[in-house]
Amino acid sequence: MAASIVPPEGEHLTTGWEPDLDPADTLVRQAVLVNASWPVEVARSAGRPCRAGPRWAGGWIGDRGALTNPVVLTQPLSDPSPTLAEIGELFPAEVPYLLVNPWPSPDLRAHGLVLIGHPPLMVRLPAPAPDRPGRGTEVREVGDAAELARAERVLVDGYPMPDLEPLEPGDLLGPGILAGATRVWLAWVDGEPVAVAAAHRHAGATLVEYVATLPQARGRGAGAAVTWAATLAHPDEPAVLLASDEGRPVYARMGYVAVERWTAWLRPAA
Repeated sequence: MAASIVPPEGEHLTTGWEPDLDPADTLVRQAVLVNASWPVEVARSAGRPCRAGPRWAGGWIGDRGALTNPVVLTQPLSDPSPTLAEIGELFPAEVPYLLVNPWPSPDLRAHGLVLIGHPPLMVRLPAPAPDRPGRGTEVREVGDAAELARAERVLVDGYPMPDLEPLEPGDLLGPGILAGATRVWLAWVDGEPVAVAAAHRHAGATLVEYVATLPQARGRGAGAAVTWAATLAHPDEPAVLLASDEGRPVYARMGYVAVERWTAWLRPAA
């Protein structure tokens, strides 16, 4: 009986991470691929260097800031050295990058990286949502370079990202991003933009990214309003995001479910 389930010698057994496998093979695969697509899209839209290969994808979006340059592994990291050497060809030593590993991670401290946490991957399957923003909040989709510069300013001030100061328009979001697979929203209160969120579509899933609210507007529903807009950008597809432990309850109230934890490493600037 046991021998009947043993595959023939040499038969390939699908792992779920073959480069040519259907992106929708599993929900986690979709989440990995849409996260990997995001930094490439952001960098490419700004005319910056990027790379998408069989083992990892990332973009050199900016020259400074711990969160500016994500690199997402798309294969389990069995031997870190060749993969980290490839990543080092994209990022000079003086430019930091954030390495996101969806699998249990080997210790990368000997390679000059610093462990910064294990963010939960959260997923929301298609479902109805509130049909109105927070009280006194207006949500508008960003449609041009001027509005995108406002969104960028809210993101840096609200997240916050002080390492990116002084901020110039396009340091994070080049205008070309609006012509691709990414949409951006601003929430306005009393005529001022106070919250931002983006949605990036790839591999049959929507990645919710760059969610931030200015300190003076928190607690008024503006952040939730733009997050709903991004979450429902493609309402018939799952929405995914990487949360902080502090933000996890907020997303849970929106119907997101924590699926697993990934690992984040920082390669600091030399």
